[in-house]
Amino acid sequence: MTKRLSADEVSHYRRDGFHFPIRVLSPGEARACRDRLEAHERATGGPIAGDMRHKVHLLFTWANELARHPAILDAVEDVIGPDILCWSSTFFIKEARSPSFVSWHQDATYWGLSTDEVITAWVAFADAPVESGAMRFWPGSHLKKQIEHRDTFDENNLLSRGQEIAVDVPEGAGVDVPLKAGEMSLHHVLLAHASGPNATDDRRIGLALRYIPPHVRQLKVRDSATLVRGRDPYGNFDPEPAPMADLDEAALAAHREAVERSAKALYSGTDRTTFRA
Repeated sequence: MTKRLSADEVSHYRRDGFHFPIRVLSPGEARACRDRLEAHERATGGPIAGDMRHKVHLLFTWANELARHPAILDAVEDVIGPDILCWSSTFFIKEARSPSFVSWHQDATYWGLSTDEVITAWVAFADAPVESGAMRFWPGSHLKKQIEHRDTFDENNLLSRGQEIAVDVPEGAGVDVPLKAGEMSLHHVLLAHASGPNATDDRRIGLALRYIPPHVRQLKVRDSATLVRGRDPYGNFDPEPAPMADLDEAALAAHREAVERSAKALYSGTDRTTFRA
């Protein structure tokens, strides 16, 4: 028995590597999340950037609650099982009329995780029509396993290394993934996906939550993760503390340590040690 997705939807996810849309928040709840984010941005004088875009569930109580949201976890459980770790959370934001883009890539390429049992829940805080630079998925590309990538470090590429797959995506193969505020998409860690610039007058705001079953291991560093459902009988990841208050001293310290570990894994083989601004 599944909890949120139908048996057919799970089957299609395994075949295509993705499923959308899934309503997880009401429009009002999505707006409240956006308001909390933008209140922080106003207080700090600019868009959230650099290390602060990563592992945000360790910084903000509301982001930690979202990572544990039953509507999200029920769908994730239908794919990876009842024991779930939140391994990372990352904001992907394109400002209005921004040239920022995401090249065709697979998420798993530099993450250092031991298996491909990783699922991303991408939650829209604002409407993400095609014109805003919505994601595009290459159906079935996760079945090709790991594809060779090259690093570009393009300044307009939102990816940490500006990485892109070293093969051409067939003409017309991409599927657009427009979402309404409060909806999410699910995609497999090996699914090739991309997105274009934002041609609208509003921001495109999405929070990507990455979930794994506890038997997955980090092969590059001693990593950390947050148990959000079930049990962790393996102990492959150091447990992360939930923030008691937004950006309090303990939360900032836990976040700093977790991001340093993530950056070491992601940027291994390069001269970079911190996430791009």
